[in-house]
Amino acid sequence: MIALLHTSPVHVPVFDALRDRDHPGVQLLHIVRVDLLDRAVKEGPDAVAPALVEALTEAVGQGATSVLCTCSTLGAVAEASAAAVGVPVVRVDRPMAAAAARMPRVAVVAALASTVEPTVALIQEEARALPVGRGGRDPDVCSVVVEGAWERFLDGDREGYLDSVAAAVDALCAPDADADADVDVVVLAQASMADAGGRVRTAVPVLSSPRSGLRGAVEAARAHRGSST
Repeated sequence: MIALLHTSPVHVPVFDALRDRDHPGVQLLHIVRVDLLDRAVKEGPDAVAPALVEALTEAVGQGATSVLCTCSTLGAVAEASAAAVGVPVVRVDRPMAAAAARMPRVAVVAALASTVEPTVALIQEEARALPVGRGGRDPDVCSVVVEGAWERFLDGDREGYLDSVAAAVDALCAPDADADADVDVVVLAQASMADAGGRVRTAVPVLSSPRSGLRGAVEAARAHRGSST
């Protein structure tokens, strides 16, 4: 069983569909805690660490053998809780960040400002971990917060939310008259943005986190189970 910590209920059907397509037979336990993100935005992610550990410990008690945190704002705090909860804790954006870190020029697009700093830090961390010759040790990372997108998300305007994200990506990647686009890859910082990748017109690669993140959590659960036998 894999526990998924969400800060919005919209992620539940997304990850159920990914499980059905890529990992049939894997059991998912969804934990939806909107309050954790609300508090993290106001007080900082570290403020929710005790409540997060409590929620994940309860999930492990129900049989979870790994945890996937689908909230990028809480990702670092969630990862740091692994020792306390006793199972691997995977942040959904780490596999995506590892892929982006191989590129010299990375753009991070977010709907929520609190997501930008942890996403940029994660990309830089993954870049520093790359072997010499396998990617940029210090990639040039820029970021854009899509104005009004988060309000559309909170209002339940999914189409408007995704369209605004896609438009921001296209604007960011639009080449000048005499030059190619200024970025090599775009990172969609929040899992809720994933479907915007199918709406962009740019040829620049656009990375999202749900599919690779779930795969990472499944692999972590299998490795943990193997090490426990």
